Amino acid sequence: MRPALLNPLFALVTSLPGVGPKQDKLFRYLLGRDQTPRLIDLLFHLPASVIDRRARPKIRDAVPGTVVTLEVTVERHRPAPPGRSRAPHLVYASDETGDVVLTYFRGKPDYVEKLLPVGARRYVSGTAQMFDGTLQIVHPDRVVDEAGLAKLSGIDPVYPLTEGLALGTLRRAIAMALQRLPALPEWISPEILRRCSFPPMAEALQRVHVPLELTDILPGGPFWSRLAFDELLAGQLALALVRAQLRRPAGTRHAGDGHLRNRIIDALPYALTASQQQAVAAIIDDLRKPVRMLRLLQGDVGSGKTVVALLAAAAAAEAGKQTALMAPTEILARQHIKTIAPLAEQAGLRVAILTGREKGKERREIITGLANGDIDLLVGTHALIQDDVAFQALALAVVDEQHRFGVRERLALTAKGEAVDVLVLSATPIPRTLVLTYFGDMDVSELREKPAGRQPIDTRAISDSRLDEVIDAVGRAVKAGKLVYWICPLVEESETVNLTDAEQRFDILKARFGDKVGLVHGRMRGSEKDRVMAQFAAAEINLLVATTVVEVGVDVPAATIMVIENAERFGLAQLHQLRGRIGRGSEPSTCLLLYREPLGEMSDARLRVIRETTDGFRIAEEDLKLRGEGDVLGTRQSGLPGYRIARSDVHAQLIAQARDEALRIMEQNPTLSGAHGEALRCLLYLFERDEALLLIGAG
Repeated sequence: MRPALLNPLFALVTSLPGVGPKQDKLFRYLLGRDQTPRLIDLLFHLPASVIDRRARPKIRDAVPGTVVTLEVTVERHRPAPPGRSRAPHLVYASDETGDVVLTYFRGKPDYVEKLLPVGARRYVSGTAQMFDGTLQIVHPDRVVDEAGLAKLSGIDPVYPLTEGLALGTLRRAIAMALQRLPALPEWISPEILRRCSFPPMAEALQRVHVPLELTDILPGGPFWSRLAFDELLAGQLALALVRAQLRRPAGTRHAGDGHLRNRIIDALPYALTASQQQAVAAIIDDLRKPVRMLRLLQGDVGSGKTVVALLAAAAAAEAGKQTALMAPTEILARQHIKTIAPLAEQAGLRVAILTGREKGKERREIITGLANGDIDLLVGTHALIQDDVAFQALALAVVDEQHRFGVRERLALTAKGEAVDVLVLSATPIPRTLVLTYFGDMDVSELREKPAGRQPIDTRAISDSRLDEVIDAVGRAVKAGKLVYWICPLVEESETVNLTDAEQRFDILKARFGDKVGLVHGRMRGSEKDRVMAQFAAAEINLLVATTVVEVGVDVPAATIMVIENAERFGLAQLHQLRGRIGRGSEPSTCLLLYREPLGEMSDARLRVIRETTDGFRIAEEDLKLRGEGDVLGTRQSGLPGYRIARSDVHAQLIAQARDEALRIMEQNPTLSGAHGEALRCLLYLFERDEALLLIGAG
């Protein structure tokens, strides 16, 4: 239960005066929330830069291109002439040293004249610029009188925004949220506070949002760093609670004599790679140890993680035990079963799938077979953790794409057996610097090689000015019977973003190539998507126009060409995932990255990296370098995965300190009892890691 003192911070933003349904929608988008954001979400939305209003020169001394605050007398107004809506409303003002023009485009005369009455003395703040030899400020940020000047902040924070949300609206909401900040207990040990010179959390929030110095908002400064350490400590403490529960001594161990594994290996159409063999050996060793396994298996697209997971399940089945493989989406679960089923059948391993699609009699039969021990390996989605799903002897939980599941889901799955071993799969290679952050001290296996026979992918970047040439080349490929993906960033046309949408591109290509073209996107029903994908896999259609819905889980080995439109708008990890849909067969493959000119420096660097290498681990490292703090797990555009404040490039040292502090806490106070324990519970709630509290005393 959330500590009562935090309740003010968990009030909805709509409880603030002036924040209505329209702002609610904008705040949801800005703060990445499905539901109405809370005040704490506002407070953790930190500034990107500041405006320094402390420079108060005379007009004669104002430097063009800088933000200045001028004391002026209003001389006269020149409204836009009737019928000329694009002409600005001009306000002429002066001081004893010169003149300045205040320019308002689409300014309402009544409003501007009331704001700047003729003859009045006003203080105006904004960016100075020269126009026709006269100093000008376009749309001054601040216009105040003497009384307003006393309240005017010398340094104003500037926040990341979304279209439709004014900076002033966000600032006012954050200022009101700060007023509701309660007196928080201190959860950081005195030693770390002293060593790192951290201020109290409330002071840190205050100084980042209301800076007194330009340096107050720097991520490497004491105020931001304090908040980053809090966030990292919450994350590491949650991981430590998970580890404490999962690392407990186990009873009967779960590895058999190898007879099923050998049958699967014999049935494979290729030899296991060296890293697959090493990963399997490490997992079998874990299954024999007296403590529960907690291992991360990360591998590039097409590196063979599913086969390793199947061999782990076979080891459990040899010992008379069951395995559950939980995937975040139905499409990914069905991809796993497609790989697993033929091999399992040849080995005599009994497998089944359970998703939202299995209903009625079919579902009842699966559940009965599971409870009777007739199923060795159950693949599925969240459907696996429903109350009526009971295993006879669950020993191994394989969790795919862990970052898409919360602690609650993982706990619910492992609770369906005794001393369940955990194997986590990640299709996104994660730089070593982030493995610690996101997975804690989990044992790690990496699959670095591709299966034998895979052909390299020829990747080229082409300006969209050559679109007609690309369409012609795709036409020749379609005529030759090739299978082609065409990826677009949007489902349908947008008024706000100038990007190609899939529906428009489908219409254009269908008009050219007729029934050879299909369309899939995220707004289609699952059955319709599956139908179109099946047509593509069967070569009934040759050209598939799609959004990023095909990024995960679609396996069409015959597909050899991919076109990605607006490639400059995709992150490196996403480009790599998309490209991984081709190059799965024995035919050479080509990926064309269509970009819109001019290319920014970051976009150019991303496209260069993706052209130079197909090594997902190198791409992940480069992504981290390029963005400074890129989310290599692909769930957000910046920041450490699952973190809003901490940055890998600035706070890397704090990650290790937070981990050490979390381990010390677990040694001294594993149940988080007493006053310090209550303070730590507050910390976990503030940073949405409170699900980990369920683990105290569990298992």
